[in-house]
Amino acid sequence: MASPSDTSASPSERGDKRLRAYLRPYEGRLAFGVLLLLLTNAFDKAIPWVLQGAIDALEGGTFDKVRSAALTVMAIAAGLWIFRTRSRIEVFNVGRDVEYDLRNELIDNVHRLGPTFFRKMATGEIMSRATSDLGQVRLLVGFGVLRVVDSIFAFGGAIALMLALSPELTLYAMAPFPMIIFLARFFGKRLYLRSREHQEALAKLADVAQENLAGVRVVRAYAIEDAEQRRFDEANQAAVDASMRLVVLRGFMWPMLLLVASLGTLIVIWKGGEMVLAERLTVGELAAFNAYLAQLVWPTLALGWLLSVVQRGRAGYDRVRAILDAEPEVHSEGTVVPTGPGAMSVDHLEYSVREDGEEVPILKGVDLQVPAKGSLAIMGTVGSGKSTLAALLPRLAPTPKGRVFLDGEDVTDIDLRELRRAVGYAQQEPFLFSTTVERNIAFGMDDPDGPDARERIESAAEEACILEEIETLPDGMETLVGERGVQLSGGQKQRIALARALLNEPQVIVLDDPMSAVDARTEAQILRALDRAGEGRTLILVTHRVAAASRCESIVVLHDGAIVERGTHAELCAAGGRYSTLAERQQLEAELAITEDDARESRP
Repeated sequence: MASPSDTSASPSERGDKRLRAYLRPYEGRLAFGVLLLLLTNAFDKAIPWVLQGAIDALEGGTFDKVRSAALTVMAIAAGLWIFRTRSRIEVFNVGRDVEYDLRNELIDNVHRLGPTFFRKMATGEIMSRATSDLGQVRLLVGFGVLRVVDSIFAFGGAIALMLALSPELTLYAMAPFPMIIFLARFFGKRLYLRSREHQEALAKLADVAQENLAGVRVVRAYAIEDAEQRRFDEANQAAVDASMRLVVLRGFMWPMLLLVASLGTLIVIWKGGEMVLAERLTVGELAAFNAYLAQLVWPTLALGWLLSVVQRGRAGYDRVRAILDAEPEVHSEGTVVPTGPGAMSVDHLEYSVREDGEEVPILKGVDLQVPAKGSLAIMGTVGSGKSTLAALLPRLAPTPKGRVFLDGEDVTDIDLRELRRAVGYAQQEPFLFSTTVERNIAFGMDDPDGPDARERIESAAEEACILEEIETLPDGMETLVGERGVQLSGGQKQRIALARALLNEPQVIVLDDPMSAVDARTEAQILRALDRAGEGRTLILVTHRVAAASRCESIVVLHDGAIVERGTHAELCAAGGRYSTLAERQQLEAELAITEDDARESRP
């Protein structure tokens, strides 16, 4: 691959070098495929040479030679079929293998990328690059390589044999062909630009479709089907327009290339006929010459197709490289394996994000300690930085070095996979996969089909206070939850996500606002689950609910990225600060809710 210091090469040249690097593991197979292509062209060129002798023998009345030539051509054709078929299998499969390698590398890098990347590139766009664009790369590597090599052999062999038959007639036949170079340069750049435009339009269409499918309930709830239909129609029309611009360009290219090839044929018929009449060529030699010239017609016509494949493949590869070249925000460089009981501490943590070219501070000198098997609640208003702080503990964001510690070890020195096994994390908006309840809970298991897997899954579900409800579902653990868990309630999704976090028995459990959008009944269920989850492990709870925070041994209150209060529930209520105000307001809201319920029940 091109090194980062290779500034003398253009971006497209550096991209081509990187793409060639993916071919290196398959050089042996490619070499074998090239050898088969050479044999294919050798057999292909042998047929007109044999026919030349057959035609001249037929003209001379020696029919035995004609019969021998016919049998020879049949044998050559059989060999040609074998070598041609095998060569395509070898070369095309290399394209599929390169696509496989690229897709694996792409998904591996996507798993390592942080939230900054996904704020810039939509899901539909990523899907388009992982499917449509990679398909174009496969065609470039498979079909493109085969056609380039095949065309070189076809042109080289045919022209060499044409020169052997008649150098003069070869010059006449090849006179129009320099125009191909001009046409290739003319159409090549335009094909690249229009191919990239087309693929970007398809990506936009995929993104709109993905958003509508994922948010179909929201679309229906707000009765904005017509508006979303118009938005989809606009994206669809843009994709059609981009496709038509590409089709029109290719439509112009093919006739012009056909014209070049046809001019050569017309010149050979005119000049070759004169040479036969002047007895400077035999009829068989002219027939063989025409056959070799005809073998150049398809490579010439295919040049337009090849240019399209190459430019679309290059455009697709450039778009794929935007994901492959994206730098992860969190690098796994640590080697330490955590073995302690799970004490966590934060030492003067400063954290900022870059927005519009400026550093925006999120956390400002945060200090806190949580003893092993202790519990801490982190409270604060929206935008106070509490969710960012929770994400930095298991390094889901780029945690600064020397600021967050697990049992005295800097988390940046701990192996990333081991850190996240030790520090379980349940996000604010639980994401469930469109599979069964069991598979969602077992998502983090190394072997979800192991002999003890079901027992561990049920244990985690019981610990998260969701097992009884799972057993009441139509198919129990085998119940399909639907897209993003659409078949379940918000509280059920929260507790299934909690069970998933508890499954690997982490020393520390970090819960990011598990009661952000639940009713009173569900809140009570989650509170019981929190009590169970905190038994025997360190619990760090991000919440805006005083009822949840009061169950923790200590509480810190964040405001504008800094800790403004800390203490126990009783101490903070007595202090009369932000926490006390919030506790009073939530107590009043609870009393009003009870009064309204009583009033509704008393109505006749």
